[in-house]
Amino acid sequence: MGKIKVLHIIKSLGRGGAEMLLPETLKLHDHGNFEFHYIYFLPWKNQMVSVIEDNHGTVMCYSAKNNIEMMLKMNNVIEYCKKEQINIIHSHLPWSGFLARSVFAKAGIPVIYTEHNIQERYHIATRLLNKFTFNSQSLALGVSKDVSDSIAKNIKPRIPVKTLLNGVNTENFIKNADFGKKIKIEFNIPENATVIGNIAVFRKQKNLDLWIEAFSIIAKNYEVYGLLVGAGPEEQFLKQKIERLGLENRILLPGLQTDTIAYFSAMDIFMMSSNFEGLPIALLEAMSMECAIVATAAGGVREVVTKDSEGLLSKVNDAETLARNVSILIDDEIKLIELQKNARLRVQNSFSLQTMVESLEVCYKEYAEV
Repeated sequence: MGKIKVLHIIKSLGRGGAEMLLPETLKLHDHGNFEFHYIYFLPWKNQMVSVIEDNHGTVMCYSAKNNIEMMLKMNNVIEYCKKEQINIIHSHLPWSGFLARSVFAKAGIPVIYTEHNIQERYHIATRLLNKFTFNSQSLALGVSKDVSDSIAKNIKPRIPVKTLLNGVNTENFIKNADFGKKIKIEFNIPENATVIGNIAVFRKQKNLDLWIEAFSIIAKNYEVYGLLVGAGPEEQFLKQKIERLGLENRILLPGLQTDTIAYFSAMDIFMMSSNFEGLPIALLEAMSMECAIVATAAGGVREVVTKDSEGLLSKVNDAETLARNVSILIDDEIKLIELQKNARLRVQNSFSLQTMVESLEVCYKEYAEV
């Protein structure tokens, strides 16, 4: 028997949470028994392509400007599957899921779909499409219990749905003090200043507007610096808000970064302000990097951060409590160090990427057409 050929379908290969998982899992997969292919559609979002290719993944881009054009690439995908003798498709996020289900219906290639968010947070059209097409696939995976419960409640699927928690490579995401010092020197951050960070796509879901509000409250009383790493549609709006608050020299915007370990290494506290989440990869990476967590209790965050053990949580859209929780940790260094150590232990014990990869391979073997 030859290798099982797996095709991942995803809209882009930029630096989003779902996208980042693909090269990380690829590094740990059993390449003796599996071969991995990747199709994406937004050529300008390609930051993950080189690292996938460096780890023996095959990447193809079928350029599409929007979701409709993407759906029209179905025949291209079917032709690719026939040419490469693909045994199973693994799709990620709704529109890639719709495309993969169309391929399943026309060509009969088994499809596994990973759902990264709760249904209630999608546009009504996306929710309806998800509901009406959901059973045209082999298996659905929810990245958290919250996500799986939302599928059961809103879709009531006839196909199997399993919860497979996102993971992080704790052997890779290890704090490096020297890297952190270099970042501080590069951005003129005083050595003893507290660094509050976040790594995210700059979009409404992440509520970075609130993040800046909370930071501005903290900055009135403490020598703190912010590292907001990323890019996205809200970038200009966020820059303008930072300027209005006079925080240009305190909140630093390094832009989109593929290698984030140095930035995590410079952070003392990882502050998340999201309105909703599935199970955020950046949060797991930050915890593996021994950042203390201060976050809104959004979706899967509650499944990762246990109260007062690995981090401090507040209600969604509550800048005052976010700021107060950061202040607690700045004032209590022992508590700060305790949360930093506990964060890494929590990820090591419960969110191992190796465990996730092994579970995926079991699914591939079970559902692949070989």
